Amino acid sequence: MLMFPYIWLVLIMVDFTLLIAVIAENWEVIALFFLVAILYSSVGFGGGSSYLAILTLTSLSYVQIRAIALLCNIVVVSGGSYIFYRKGLFNWKKIFPLVAMSVPMAFLGGYLKISQTLFFILLGFTLVVAALLMWISKYIVEMPSRATRSTAVVDGLMGGATGFLSGMVGIGGGIFLAPLLHLVKWDTPKHIAATASFFILVNSIAGLAGQYQNPDFFFEPNIAFILMVTVFLGGQIGSRLSATKISPFVIKRMTALLIAFVGLRILWKHLF
Repeated sequence: MLMFPYIWLVLIMVDFTLLIAVIAENWEVIALFFLVAILYSSVGFGGGSSYLAILTLTSLSYVQIRAIALLCNIVVVSGGSYIFYRKGLFNWKKIFPLVAMSVPMAFLGGYLKISQTLFFILLGFTLVVAALLMWISKYIVEMPSRATRSTAVVDGLMGGATGFLSGMVGIGGGIFLAPLLHLVKWDTPKHIAATASFFILVNSIAGLAGQYQNPDFFFEPNIAFILMVTVFLGGQIGSRLSATKISPFVIKRMTALLIAFVGLRILWKHLF
């Protein structure tokens, strides 16, 4: 699958003799990633924004935060995208305008060299807006149908803008794309969920590829490997839980509070 080159990139850089020490030093972050992966995958979500929010609470540099968040995104949504593909939920004719613009813009956003201060300001605003969208997502989905219809041009603009932001900050972009698609009644909720999953996957790969081309690219492979394995295992466990036991609405509200707190904390630190 498309994620394999990046997994091998991490594997060849891992020093397995240091893994135990890294686990002991970062067990809180690993535990949070594992919990988020279980909860999100149990209701069909990816959890990328939560991973990004958690990483900002560590001592990792912003360059590493962006790369690791995208690597975990790729791991999480690859399985979901494959399942959606097997169920025939991809409308490629409608998806193409979205990804045709988002992929190159995500690459550009990842390649673009930005300062640490600008990154954290962008990230803070991104998390706050994402939290708001998650909080009201139920009402967006349930809004009555309108006459508004998207076009290839509108889809391309939405995809390009979201992709660029995704590459710069280190998110997949689905958390912004899905509400927009629901607002314009782009398709059924199931098809929108499938599209968002594929959108996150290709944007994460493109954004990571852009970051890799940047001379300043760097990430600590040991913690990256551990977190990727953690979200994979958590995702496998969560996907096998009964989705009826956990309300997607409750998960979204809990996550919204978390990432809103982190986003406001980041803005307070870097703006005042």
